[in-house]
Amino acid sequence: MEIQPARHFIQGAYCDGVQGKWFETINPTNGEVITQVAEGFEEDIHRAVCAAHQAFHEGPWRRMSAKERSRLMVNIAEGLEKNGEELAYLETLDTGLPIAQARGQAARAADNFRFFAKKAEEMTGETYPVDESFLNYTVRRPVGVAGLITPWNTPLMLSTWKIAPCLATGNTAVLKPAEWSPLTATKLAQIIHDAGIPEGVFNVVHGFGETAGAALVAHPLVNLISFTGETTTGKEIMRNGSSTLKRFSMELGGKSPVVVFADADLERALDAVVFGLYSLNGERCTAGSRLLIERSIKDEFEERLKERVARIRLGDPFDPKTEVGPLIHRNHYQRVQEYIRVGLSEGATLAVGGFSPDDQVGNFVRPTLFTNVRNGMRIAQEEIFGPVLVSIPFDSEEEAVHLANDVAYGLAAYVWTNNLTKAHRVAGQIESGMVWINSQNVRDLRTPFGGSKNSGIGREGGHYSFEFYTELKTIHVSMSHHPIPKFGKVE
Repeated sequence: MEIQPARHFIQGAYCDGVQGKWFETINPTNGEVITQVAEGFEEDIHRAVCAAHQAFHEGPWRRMSAKERSRLMVNIAEGLEKNGEELAYLETLDTGLPIAQARGQAARAADNFRFFAKKAEEMTGETYPVDESFLNYTVRRPVGVAGLITPWNTPLMLSTWKIAPCLATGNTAVLKPAEWSPLTATKLAQIIHDAGIPEGVFNVVHGFGETAGAALVAHPLVNLISFTGETTTGKEIMRNGSSTLKRFSMELGGKSPVVVFADADLERALDAVVFGLYSLNGERCTAGSRLLIERSIKDEFEERLKERVARIRLGDPFDPKTEVGPLIHRNHYQRVQEYIRVGLSEGATLAVGGFSPDDQVGNFVRPTLFTNVRNGMRIAQEEIFGPVLVSIPFDSEEEAVHLANDVAYGLAAYVWTNNLTKAHRVAGQIESGMVWINSQNVRDLRTPFGGSKNSGIGREGGHYSFEFYTELKTIHVSMSHHPIPKFGKVE
């Protein structure tokens, strides 16, 4: 398939950048240039934001009925399904995500639009009658222009997770995709346009965070910023946008614990531990990257774990049998390699995997497992975001909870035990936005998604997305001649 240069999409049409600059997007499998990408700057962001602002205030989008918007959202879902194979191909080419997993992500992208198309028609307010004197009620209204800044891992699915509720509620949007994975965003713009979405409602500007991203955050006509990415960047975004009192939704980093008690179904727990960390090449925000294992089963579980990790199929991401492909970029590859060096220097045992040759073609990191890890080690505290798992023993339920919480992050957690009383007790004590009991990360689109501590602020998903993408307005209706003080009236 011939890959065309990735251009901006503004006011319903593809266009080059004002400065005429381009950058390359690189194939992580072989290091070759895939195509050129238009580099956006403040001028391009301004054009896109003005288009979105005009479409919001003067166009038909926010004035459409929820049913009309819902129908167009379904059109987008059908377009995603129709182009699913091409989107999966572009995702794999651009990110190194194994093709079987990329197809699943493309299907989920369509699901996101179908889900929020339905939710848009279900959006309601509340009533607060006061005897027979007042009827007070609330309505939800779109906020305005949303700046959507998406990460380079699973970029198609994560962008639709933001775009779908944003558009469903009548807002307009400017998407700034990650510079390492721009291709599916460019295709997505065409799909959304072909679905019948009015011009200016959805716009895409490619570029780097320091220029295009910063300009989007600082623009005074942008009302909302939804960001998924690294914690340090999220903090900088909030600082840059604070002067215009923007509303923020932040899904940031994670270092999620998987707590396995001795009474768990160990075979299922083993499946979940391996899948939860090594799927998506380990580049998953909710990855269970810290295995907390009860000491009485530590040796048995780790031996079985070593066998499984050693057999994970690493290779060509276009091979349907591949389970782990290359990391997205050479810089990230080197970062993950450095963490493997750090783990060895800290005294952890390299049980499986390890260094990959520096002169190899492609960004392939061997699936890696560290044992004899202490929770204070950097490899146990810092987000590696690659196929590297650390195993830490515990002796009691209290210690397991302490270890789970002794980290700066709080996005997700996983608890494995057949004692459901203990499972609920431990889940309630772990400091995280989400906990799965006896399961890997299985998403229910109706539930709130988000983290605590350094893992972000806010929740998206289900009607919780509407908390962010809508303004709640209270309307007070007098139903009687209630008394009004008569200031200034002379008797």
